[in-house]
Amino acid sequence: MDSPPKPNDHQPNGDSSLIENHHPPKKLKSLPSIPISATEIASEFAHHDPSIARINNGSFGSCPASILSVQSFYQHLYLRQPDHFYFNHLKPAILKSRSFIKDLINADDVDEIAIVDNATTAAAIVLQQIAWAFWEGTFRPGDAVVMLHYAYGAVKKSIEAYVARAGGHVIEVGLPFPVRSDAEIIREFRSALAEGKANGRRVRLAVIDHITSMPSVLIPVKELTRICREEGVDQVFVDAAHAIGNVEIDVKDIGADFYTSNLHKWFFCPPSAAFLHCKKSNSNPNSTDLHHPVVSHEYGNGLAIESTWIGTRDYSAQLVVPSVIEFVNRFEGGIKGIRRRNHEAVVEMGNMLAESWETHLGTPPEMSTSMIMVGLPSSLRISSDEDAMKLRTHLRDSFGVEVPIYFRVQRDEGVGVSDKNVCVTGYARISYQVYNKVDDYYKFRDAINQLVSEGFNCEMLSSED
Repeated sequence: MDSPPKPNDHQPNGDSSLIENHHPPKKLKSLPSIPISATEIASEFAHHDPSIARINNGSFGSCPASILSVQSFYQHLYLRQPDHFYFNHLKPAILKSRSFIKDLINADDVDEIAIVDNATTAAAIVLQQIAWAFWEGTFRPGDAVVMLHYAYGAVKKSIEAYVARAGGHVIEVGLPFPVRSDAEIIREFRSALAEGKANGRRVRLAVIDHITSMPSVLIPVKELTRICREEGVDQVFVDAAHAIGNVEIDVKDIGADFYTSNLHKWFFCPPSAAFLHCKKSNSNPNSTDLHHPVVSHEYGNGLAIESTWIGTRDYSAQLVVPSVIEFVNRFEGGIKGIRRRNHEAVVEMGNMLAESWETHLGTPPEMSTSMIMVGLPSSLRISSDEDAMKLRTHLRDSFGVEVPIYFRVQRDEGVGVSDKNVCVTGYARISYQVYNKVDDYYKFRDAINQLVSEGFNCEMLSSED
């Protein structure tokens, strides 16, 4: 098979020599004795807009230039001779990526790994199976599906589209925020399961985030999965869109039936690519009845094979996984070292911002990953989701800061009553990735401090519309 350029080969995209001169594939190297330098990191992400403090890696991820070059190689290889690429390259290349993913997440079998567009597609695959079980009478009308209140919006909509329409009863686990311990989450989760089992119902599926998107909280998925087994929940689906490259993943240790994570958020793949792990076991007989929602020629050959061909499209993002592993191994400690440094840095930056604004963090450090929630000054008067979005737009357009803002409805019990800002209703979700610098966070700090000093509040943005 033709081999792509190595991740440290900075060759221009579209260079015909990448196709004309094929080199034999090399074995993946161990961690380098000389880690990637700061200058090399800056070069890898020089395509980022230098005018923007990009502290929102969590939304769309980031892809280094060397991986974009590998992606371009595959795109040109396909365009050069599509039939040859389809019959001789595509499936072996996807299988190779699946094999690397299997090892990364400690799965038992490569057949358990399917590569799909994103975690939303993975959710549709799992929920489609649940809907069929209701329609075919395997599940009774009113049987329950449990999800976290802070589940990703698209997944909530998918549950509505697939489960609620098919006759399932949907229960949301009400989670506190700010949150201070796993025990708070576990208590609410147990309560939701009890509700799901009331009146003779069965809980057919629990949808659990590994890291919630907004607000960002690291969820004790292993413990919640164990509770599901104790309580007789049929299946557990972990939506871990932010997980790979952000936290350690051991799917055997977690024990869920289905586990998905995006490869383009924290693992440096280009958009978009994700994996779906479907555990093979006697307790998960429905794993063989999963199908890609886009039906094509491979239907019936198993989800992993079905997903390798869903019609003519660009599959290049799914093929770069081996090259991404080479890229992360250029860093001291590899992906583990990246995770550790990102976490330590985002906690440090979060504390710096909270101290400057006299607010607080939304979670303790151990419940954060490479993202953390930071309370915004109450004087900004963030009183709705619309206010949060308008403030985010204002920060982007007027200050060159890209950061998501979360609106939290103030509860009577409050959190942070000892803070100067006793009515914090807005939180910023800051991310830290290898390309970030401390100046990005100083720029955000100074923007908020300027707004506060000028007497700004979100009502002023509303009046401008």
